Amino acid sequence: MLRRIVAGLAAVVLVAEAALLVLVHLVLGLTTANQSMSIAGSDPELMSTATYAMGAGVGAFLLLCAVVLAVAAVRDRSPGRFGRVLLIVAAVLHALLGTLAVGLAGWPVWGALMLVLCLLVLCLLLYAGTAGTAGTARTDGDAPGARPRTPPGPVGEVRPTSP
Repeated sequence: MLRRIVAGLAAVVLVAEAALLVLVHLVLGLTTANQSMSIAGSDPELMSTATYAMGAGVGAFLLLCAVVLAVAAVRDRSPGRFGRVLLIVAAVLHALLGTLAVGLAGWPVWGALMLVLCLLVLCLLLYAGTAGTAGTARTDGDAPGARPRTPPGPVGEVRPTSP
């Protein structure tokens, strides 16, 4: 139950963060276009278009991560390999943005980014042992067709390892 709550909360937080980042990039793009600023001879039109594209890209990435987490919460199953890699990349992105945010935007923004990072890492850890199963984790002895495990013999006893 805790896994579902954490994954659902992380999905909601990522959707809110995506909307906020798209809005910030929209404002930055409009500001760049309206002031016709040029940094070292760069084209202002190109800079504002790149800002819009970056906002759309980051927003789409965070929405995709939110969808992966929402599906994991609804199914109570671990995300697949692609989903786990996506969430790991999102966690690394939040760690890097957090280090930049301290100097650029202050400690409250750092705290918010670290909260999202903690939610992502917690989701990854809570679903770590549930790859492909609903509910509890499977061990090798529980897999269909697996041989029953035998306790280890006394020290020095040699047992065959092949069937």
